[in-house]
Amino acid sequence: MTFALVIPNYNHHIAIEKTLTDLAQYQLPCYLVDDGSDDKTRYVLQTLADKFSWVTLIQHPYNRGKGAAVMSGLRQAYRDGFSHALQVDADGQHNLADITLMMSTSEQHPTALISGQPQYDESVPKGRLYGRYITHFWVWVETLSFDIQDSMCGFRVYPLAATEQLFSQQALGERMDFDIEVMVKLHWQGTPVVHVPTKVIYPEDGISHFQGVRDNVRISWMHTTLFFGMLARLPRIITKQNQTAQSLQTTQHWSAMSERGSFWGIKFLAQCYRLGGHWLCRAVMYPVICYFFLTGKTARDASLDFLHRIQLQQPNHPQLNRPVNWRDSLKHFFAFGNAALDRIDAWCDRINLAQVDFNDRHILADQVATGRGAVLIVSHLGNMELCRAISIHQQKVKVNVMVLTQHAENFNKVLQQLNPQSSLNLIHVNELDPSTAMLLQQKIDQGEIVVIAADRTSSSSQGRVTYLPFLGQEAAFPQGPFILASLLDCPVYTLFCIRQHGRYQVHVEHLSDTLKGPRSGRTARLADAMSQYSQRLAHFAQIAPMQWFNFFDFWRKDELVTRNNQPSASSAAPLPSQDR
Repeated sequence: MTFALVIPNYNHHIAIEKTLTDLAQYQLPCYLVDDGSDDKTRYVLQTLADKFSWVTLIQHPYNRGKGAAVMSGLRQAYRDGFSHALQVDADGQHNLADITLMMSTSEQHPTALISGQPQYDESVPKGRLYGRYITHFWVWVETLSFDIQDSMCGFRVYPLAATEQLFSQQALGERMDFDIEVMVKLHWQGTPVVHVPTKVIYPEDGISHFQGVRDNVRISWMHTTLFFGMLARLPRIITKQNQTAQSLQTTQHWSAMSERGSFWGIKFLAQCYRLGGHWLCRAVMYPVICYFFLTGKTARDASLDFLHRIQLQQPNHPQLNRPVNWRDSLKHFFAFGNAALDRIDAWCDRINLAQVDFNDRHILADQVATGRGAVLIVSHLGNMELCRAISIHQQKVKVNVMVLTQHAENFNKVLQQLNPQSSLNLIHVNELDPSTAMLLQQKIDQGEIVVIAADRTSSSSQGRVTYLPFLGQEAAFPQGPFILASLLDCPVYTLFCIRQHGRYQVHVEHLSDTLKGPRSGRTARLADAMSQYSQRLAHFAQIAPMQWFNFFDFWRKDELVTRNNQPSASSAAPLPSQDR
């Protein structure tokens, strides 16, 4: 691999000498493109080209635009035999110390476009920052993916063969629309995109050539054409993604699935929540959910299968069509998005306790009064988060929730930004091990509550499951939560929180005073507790089927699936935040 630098320049005569001086240490050939600058800048650039032997000056007779300048530099680098070109802006915004990281990342991914992912300081103009969120949203729509985390950063490494192929086949915008358009069209062409975090500053004496009205109109028109270009590609994109999902569906364990949805995408929704509450969030979120529904064949099929089973148990279920069809599954997906908003409501203290029916509150209150903690066995049904938020807000009982570290990371980050208390008492684990048990024992001894979800097998649970009747067929339930509860030697309860008729209903039921006992009866004792739990889960799942969020084949034989501790980037998990 051979690298060259490309620097577009239009009237940047203040910072360019320092930029070139800082770049000298990398000993890379540089194509400095003068995009029709004024006489003063043209003289400075010619002087610098004479001073630095590794700089080649390319001159445009008149100003054509940043995109045209970048294209001139990239095409010249390709003609001169370079395989990759690193684009750097001339105004000192970019952290040049990251060049080594950009190049090493490119060497690891030689066919990919390597793009900086800006980490801004306080110097960034807020108008630009908010404008980027809008552009990010449209780029995700135009690519039908979250592969492109930032499409406006001009700090990039281009694979020149793929880039030249694009230039020779399509005309691209030559001004401020170029950075976005070239990235989207390279993605369409099949070029991978890899992001590298990098600090970006806006110098006080910096010069911006962004023309507010003209460039915004130009970018808006570009997004319009890209959107319709996406529509033309839509059948191929969906077919390809569904084929990928189908190949994974029969073998992949749920824990090998990555959360679909980028950090910036979820953060954008959080900003919508701040600005417009539920109505604005839904306006933005529902089209995204429809995309997930169309492209997430694994999740869609699992949803339909589960809802069919509910209908077999209750043929006239009021929440389902007869027979169950794709509309029910789409409603299930929407319910998942609405549940995410409920979680945010809980942590932003926007749920009035008058909306919550918690008739069994005395059960936990009596337990806490003894000074001894307890284990709550929960599920991915409803809004268990509401109970933890209430406990934090009221500060009457401390609730600790076990969280699988590798899942819902993005959602939890954003939730923490909305309310820092949301991260309190989360116990991040990869699996249940002796150190985890010791930590939880301390919590129990201090009179705290430990919450464990028991409706998912883990990536390390193979051979440690029990098959129990569940909605008409045996399903694998993990033994780990119940074994852990027995080790803690404390009272065990089940907890379910569902929403009905605009109200939240919390149900706490006593499961056992302790699951610890003689070794000889341990298997039967745990199996009985698991059976009671599975029956209650089935009961509440039938009451509120749209609120059980396990979007994978729950009835598949656990020993037949492939586990992978490293989540797959191409998996088809339905949406973020399904870890608890």
